[in-house]
Amino acid sequence: MVRWQLAALVFLLVFSQVMFADHVTLKNGDRLTGTISKSDDKTLVIKTEFAGEVTVQWPAVEEIKSSQPLHVQLKSGQTVVGSVETADGKLNVTTASNGVVAEPEDVVTALRSDSEEQVYQKSLHPTLTQSWVGAATVGFALTGGNSQTKSLALAFTADRKTAHDEISMYANSAYATNDAPGAVPSVTANTIQAGARYAHDLVPRLFAFGSADFQTDALQSLNLRSIFTGGLGFHVVKTGQTTFDVLGGVNYTRESYVGLTNNFPALTLGEELTQKLGKTTVLTEKLYFFPNLDQTGQYLGTFNFGTVTKISKWLGWQNAFGDIYVTNPPFGKKQNDVLLTTGLNFAFKR
Repeated sequence: MVRWQLAALVFLLVFSQVMFADHVTLKNGDRLTGTISKSDDKTLVIKTEFAGEVTVQWPAVEEIKSSQPLHVQLKSGQTVVGSVETADGKLNVTTASNGVVAEPEDVVTALRSDSEEQVYQKSLHPTLTQSWVGAATVGFALTGGNSQTKSLALAFTADRKTAHDEISMYANSAYATNDAPGAVPSVTANTIQAGARYAHDLVPRLFAFGSADFQTDALQSLNLRSIFTGGLGFHVVKTGQTTFDVLGGVNYTRESYVGLTNNFPALTLGEELTQKLGKTTVLTEKLYFFPNLDQTGQYLGTFNFGTVTKISKWLGWQNAFGDIYVTNPPFGKKQNDVLLTTGLNFAFKR
């Protein structure tokens, strides 16, 4: 009698787990049982008891059936909440208030469990100290003997993205000396660049932005160049692998050289590219053109190109190239300043 009772209890426990679990059936006939966590338009994640978290490609999914309520996000921006079952190319969502709502699979952009929905909603409205990602790069070189030189290159980037806006910051510097007796000049590089930008989406593709950029360069006799810009940008390409933006606006530029000061309005015209190369490398490129509105024919141009290759989750290797061109530097100074740095990249996330 006791055996029958134990068998019945085990049966009820197993049966209840199956009854109240989510099911995913694949096109090859495999069946996964567990708890659907989330999905986008490419993959679906289900947490199983024995295999842990399993990610499957959406094209491989034949049907799903959830016992728990899921948050079904549509292309229109609307979210429908309820248990989900697929049938005839549609997701039938059994809601608490409107009964069964049938939505075509091709208009569904995401599925999220209650816990994932809380994480998602929190990501839409982070505090100013949350959702930051960035990195710091350090490069150092030292020679002795026949040559006596040392150089230090530092760089910092930080970026905070939400669903509708973005704050980005950067800074980089290079300092180098030739310590050999009688070397002229003894300081062979001493430059700093830094800036910040805020962008807010007006519509999914169009955004408004404001930025401030600063530069010093001792060898060009530049005490400080300040560029304050406002304008509009357009996301030409915006995917998980590639982003390509074009930007335009107006700016106020102030240049303070040793013995010379320039203040003038100018245009801001530029483009920015970010491209993921495989699983470990990210390529970035920026090109900007600042024509002087007071004196036609004079302008400032900047070009930056770089790659970061991940070695581990927090460590990588960075290469960066930058070129700043000025049509009207002080007398005796060159128009181009080129900066090439390489070094270890330390990533952070908050």
